[in-house]
Amino acid sequence: MSVIGKICISFVGTVLVSSIVAAEPPHDHGGDAHAAAPREAPRGEPHEGPRGYQRVAEPKGWNSRPATVDRGAYQHNFQAARSFRIGPYHRPGGWAPHHWGYGEILPRAYWAAPYLIADYWLFALEVPPAGYEWVRDDTDALLVNTSNGEILQVEYGAFA
Repeated sequence: MSVIGKICISFVGTVLVSSIVAAEPPHDHGGDAHAAAPREAPRGEPHEGPRGYQRVAEPKGWNSRPATVDRGAYQHNFQAARSFRIGPYHRPGGWAPHHWGYGEILPRAYWAAPYLIADYWLFALEVPPAGYEWVRDDTDALLVNTSNGEILQVEYGAFA
């Protein structure tokens, strides 16, 4: 094939590709907010959830909490043996990050319902004694006295 033939084929290919790209609808990348009318957020279709799914059963004796507390057995700051991914963490409003340790008092906002770890056995946390609950603070799990907020034990890095 001659040089002129190759140039003609190249030119025709370029024209075809250009016309295909020009035919695509323009993409909205945010642009000027004042120029365009506000768009309604896209709505997904309803989802019934998984079928045939059953929640993981609690292990036998999961809520047999020790009636008495041997504080010396609990008072530790451990590095967690495993780390679990359970979703984003949002600290209570107005509070800054803090590296908690046993013996400190955790503010009440941190041991409110959104931070309680009710299914602690799924995260390799031991059964809390009566009057104590596991709570999440960022990547850590804290065993907290529910009457005064005193931290009895910490598992650093339990959550990724």
